[in-house]
Amino acid sequence: MHCVNEEAHKASAELAEERGLFPAFKGSIYDVDGGPGMRNAACTTIAPAGTLSLIAGCSSGIEPSFAVVFVRNILDGEHLLEVNPLFEEAAKREGFHSGELLEQLVTCNQLNTLDCIPDRIKRLFVTAHRVKPEWHIRVQAAFQRYTDNAVSKTVNFPHEATRQDMARVFMMAYKEGLKGITVYRDGSRQLQPLSTGEIGLELVRKYVSKKCDC
Repeated sequence: MHCVNEEAHKASAELAEERGLFPAFKGSIYDVDGGPGMRNAACTTIAPAGTLSLIAGCSSGIEPSFAVVFVRNILDGEHLLEVNPLFEEAAKREGFHSGELLEQLVTCNQLNTLDCIPDRIKRLFVTAHRVKPEWHIRVQAAFQRYTDNAVSKTVNFPHEATRQDMARVFMMAYKEGLKGITVYRDGSRQLQPLSTGEIGLELVRKYVSKKCDC
């Protein structure tokens, strides 16, 4: 990200010589003695996030995957099953793929607890709830240092998390100089955007049935 940010600023400085400074340059953080002019107030951001990540077929921004099998709850009440295609490919190649496995994963998301999954696969597919809160913050801070716009990041907490746990995250984010931070305690809403649980069982069975029909 350091490299991307540096090259983007160089390009903006070159454009400033050709087309002029951005309107609010005077008095901005770039307005320093001997510094280059800038065509853009902000050159870099982190994408894709939200809906864009669905189109791109990847996780959002710098987020780890929420789970390898989970349900995406849409605002109009629709439920979409998400199965990580790389995990499914690895499971088939290693010989441990099954409909029963997908059912287990959609109700718990803790693939590290399942004996049928090889350790090397568990190490590859580390999902959001397996990342400790402080490491969510450190990853965000590393990107924020070399990104002009605010970097979006969610710290995923288990349902048992306390106010003190969250307070520590906010204080760490402040000390690291982050522009913002989001925390989410699993199960804190009746219908959350990303989830695992019983609602996914029927979707998994339909998914497996469709695959067999093909």
